[in-house]
Amino acid sequence: MTILLIVIIVIIVILILIGIRIVRPYQKGVVERLGKYKRTGEPGFHWIIPFVDRMTQVDMRENVVDVPPMEVITKDNVAVTVDAVVYYRATDAVKLIYNVTNFYLAATKLAQTNLRNVIGELTLDDCLTSRETINSQLRDILFSATEQWGVEIVRVELQRIEPPADVTQAMHRQMKAERERRAVILEAEGERQANIERAEGIKQSSILEAEGRAQAIREVADAEKLQRVLLSEGEAKGVENVLAQLHEEDTDMYIAVRYVESLKAIADGNATKIFMPTELSGIASATGMIGELFEGGKVAPQVKPKMPGEVPPPPAVSD
Repeated sequence: MTILLIVIIVIIVILILIGIRIVRPYQKGVVERLGKYKRTGEPGFHWIIPFVDRMTQVDMRENVVDVPPMEVITKDNVAVTVDAVVYYRATDAVKLIYNVTNFYLAATKLAQTNLRNVIGELTLDDCLTSRETINSQLRDILFSATEQWGVEIVRVELQRIEPPADVTQAMHRQMKAERERRAVILEAEGERQANIERAEGIKQSSILEAEGRAQAIREVADAEKLQRVLLSEGEAKGVENVLAQLHEEDTDMYIAVRYVESLKAIADGNATKIFMPTELSGIASATGMIGELFEGGKVAPQVKPKMPGEVPPPPAVSD
């Protein structure tokens, strides 16, 4: 009896150990009992009945499907080699197990078929420049097709779009010609801009030089004008001083100077004839005295000679 009890205990322990299941944090466990869906186990410790229940663990992380390279005909009849990768994530473990037999193979064939359809509607240039558009269209198609499999298509990326060798060479020549054309245009534009800047600089320099010359001419004219004004004021002041001195020293001399100024005023007129007075000798002597006064010397009064038939002048009245 003791041996039988020990055997029964060992069998029970073995069954308990066999029924232990550990579900990782990134997994979910689908439990079947006698071939029928029972429940979905969350991450953690689980125990199932041995030989009655079965647990299938499903990876819920993001996975990738590598679509092998294939030849696709574009809209402009160019055969290109295309391959892609599809990123997916399981959203429903039960659907992923019961609705599709081999999801990897199914996703690969589905991606190849729809990739042919998408690229077949585009030209070669559009295929090379519209990768984002192709990725987006292919993702939408695969997402709607795989939704019933309990899988979410995260993104689709084209790895390579390779045209034939002759087309590639023609594209290289076209690209080279386009770059050369752009270089010539940019060089011409730069030269034109440099000429414009150079002409603008010459223009500004000429304007500034002309303004400087005009300013210098104005300053010289102002200086000459000021010099003439000061000279005129000085001469006028000197004449006033001489007249004042003559008026104080000799009334006859003062009258002679006034006489000379009156003759000057008469000569500046429009008259064609000028009557000169007979007292030329008196005027000459007075003019000589005025010149000596301007030179800074003081001249004593002179006695003018008496001309024949000359009437003597009236006697001077002292102040």
